[in-house]
Amino acid sequence: MTDIGLQRETAPFGAVAAGEPAAGDYIALLKPRVMSLVVFTALVGIVVAPGQIHPLIGAVALFFIALGAGASGALNMWWDADIDARMARTASRPVPQGRIAPREALGFGLALAVCAVACLGLLVNLAAAALLAFTIFFYAVIYTIWLKRRTPQNIVIGGAAGAFPPMIGWAAVTGDIGWGAIALFAVIFLWTPPHFWALSLVKAGEYARAGVPMLPVVAGPEETRRQILLYSWILVPATFAPLLAGVGGTAYLAAAGALGVVFLVLAHALHRTSTDRAAMRLFGFSILYLFLLFAVLLGEALVAQL
Repeated sequence: MTDIGLQRETAPFGAVAAGEPAAGDYIALLKPRVMSLVVFTALVGIVVAPGQIHPLIGAVALFFIALGAGASGALNMWWDADIDARMARTASRPVPQGRIAPREALGFGLALAVCAVACLGLLVNLAAAALLAFTIFFYAVIYTIWLKRRTPQNIVIGGAAGAFPPMIGWAAVTGDIGWGAIALFAVIFLWTPPHFWALSLVKAGEYARAGVPMLPVVAGPEETRRQILLYSWILVPATFAPLLAGVGGTAYLAAAGALGVVFLVLAHALHRTSTDRAAMRLFGFSILYLFLLFAVLLGEALVAQL
């Protein structure tokens, strides 16, 4: 283990004394809020994919995709415990607070990862399992260990990890990756930078203290707002890509158009006003934006199957 790894293993990570972890601490390691988005977008991938899947097999696939997302969260919290201890919004997590030891978080994450990938491969198909394994590796190693502390493009490249779940769901049905799955991936991938950069504008001081080179820390708020606007103008046209791939219908076309206009208005407002309020308005709406886009896709597909 490297010196950094040893430091993570032995450092106190906060003033709270270590004790017996509660069940809630292990649930917190799974990052349940992130997991809920993973499950939802994977469900959309399953439902809109061409072909049929038995509802039980679909539920099994969703469960192990969620387990894989939880494994990624646990591995992220193991590696990032030193950063988490320095940031107000993450300091209460179980590892920096000493309720779960770093070694335990690592073991928990690895066990969940192996279980999720193996069971998805055995019970669903190998294509979905391989994608899940790559997603866990990408988030835990490429993003968390390699990119996050080295480049302000961490969110741009690392955002791919959050964009894979609908592709995994699609592969669970079809056994491969189609253009529709790639289009869904593109929407989430391009949504991630403006979403997280809006929050990072408000939390730039915390990221600076933690030594994380987020774009506002390295390039400044003005450049960050410019990049948010640029990515917003790339994102909104990209939300029509699923239609070109045969995914979605009239309702999705209308939703993508109306929601895209609001997204661009808020991005331009942030570019002009440069206030925390404007940043949080875009951040908050971006969550609703992605949810509604995928909810409409889900609704249309379910209605078509009736």
